[in-house]
Amino acid sequence: MLVAGFPAGAWGTNCYLVAPAAGEECIIIDPGHQAAEGVEEALAKHRLKPVAVMLTHGHIDHVASVVPVCGAHDVPAWIHPEDRYMMSDPEKALGRTIGSQLMGELTVGEPDDVAELTDGATLNLAGLELTVAHAPGHTKGSVTFRMPEQADVPPVFFSGDLLFAGSIGRTDLPGGDHAEILRSLARVCLPQEDETVVLSGHGPQTTIGRERAANPFLRDVAAGGPGSGGIDIAPRRGM
Repeated sequence: MLVAGFPAGAWGTNCYLVAPAAGEECIIIDPGHQAAEGVEEALAKHRLKPVAVMLTHGHIDHVASVVPVCGAHDVPAWIHPEDRYMMSDPEKALGRTIGSQLMGELTVGEPDDVAELTDGATLNLAGLELTVAHAPGHTKGSVTFRMPEQADVPPVFFSGDLLFAGSIGRTDLPGGDHAEILRSLARVCLPQEDETVVLSGHGPQTTIGRERAANPFLRDVAAGGPGSGGIDIAPRRGM
């Protein structure tokens, strides 16, 4: 399996291109701010043909390049229905102005083809199997994507802004809910195998086992605690 990832734009949001191998079809996960050029470079380098854009949630730092990327390759964008409005109205989603200078750089709106993600769905795209889990807390429509173990490749978990290396997603923006994100961590993350590779929306890759042992939020949830006393922290980058 091939995973080509790179941090994009002002928020350093990780965009991933995933394929069975070089020279084959691929999916693109979270093409955010200023990601279109990096996407095209990765497609050319690995000789990939995109078949879909997959969105872990609707914040602008994860969807800003959806329209140009989908338009250039005539592919659909998949998003949970509760976050779909964010593509057309990012300021409402953030509860604050992004700034006119930055907004001038963004392509706001929906691509021509939008498909909706549902909890528990198994999608077969580009020769890949992805299981969708609705994981609200960072936003109402946040989702994760999990790929099962294949041969010598451990399971891969695209966590979006649910789980980071050493942290979790912020919950102080509209649609955020700290108690909800803790429930999502317990339901979606804890049952996974320790060797599962976590590729998150911001920051470096990690594993479920590493986060189970060292992430204060996941450790507290696993112990049945109150969730770090209700203290909420933001990720190092992003929204």
